[in-house]
Amino acid sequence: MKYNIDGIDYNVVVERKNNKNLYIRVKADLSIYVTANYFITKDEIIRVLDNNVDYLKKMIKKRQIEEEKASHVYYLGEQYDLVFSNAFNNVEIGLDKIYARDSRAFDKWYKQEIRDLFEKHLKLMYNLFCEEINFPKLRIRNMKTRWGVCNVKTKTITLNSRLIEYKVEALDYVIIHELSHLIHCNHSKEFWNLVSKYIPNYKTLRAYLKE
Repeated sequence: MKYNIDGIDYNVVVERKNNKNLYIRVKADLSIYVTANYFITKDEIIRVLDNNVDYLKKMIKKRQIEEEKASHVYYLGEQYDLVFSNAFNNVEIGLDKIYARDSRAFDKWYKQEIRDLFEKHLKLMYNLFCEEINFPKLRIRNMKTRWGVCNVKTKTITLNSRLIEYKVEALDYVIIHELSHLIHCNHSKEFWNLVSKYIPNYKTLRAYLKE
């Protein structure tokens, strides 16, 4: 069964079950799945699809965006296409592609890259400081609204895992920013002067992270 939306035919798969309600969902291949009672006719299903065409458009767009995101990855400021093949036992980086056995192997490698890179640059940035501060504990997690957090009390710096997607200079800026909070627990003029001491172009990097 086909259903046309804006001139494009989409495959409709009807699953019959002994349930009262009718359910619609769009899968990754953009097929429209309809779960319906055994007694609901084809015309009734089409009528329900007609009544929910805006919802279908929204879900199709969402699936297309998800598919686009899944097909590539950002790594240190560059965009790469992901290529999965059993021919690769280890993750390999090409000119514009990253090769891995499968998504699980890539995810494992990507997480380890984040950990190794963040730990390395935390040590590098810490060693730049002339001011006396304790070496902080490092936490890494995905954060929606912040690139980094400094807990002065516990001497812990938390970095956003998504920094792996940006140029390494941006990672260094965020680390310097959070290390500076171990001296100035605010965003005073003195704080920004300290940040500027080690990252003179911090304003450019701040703008880059907001793009």
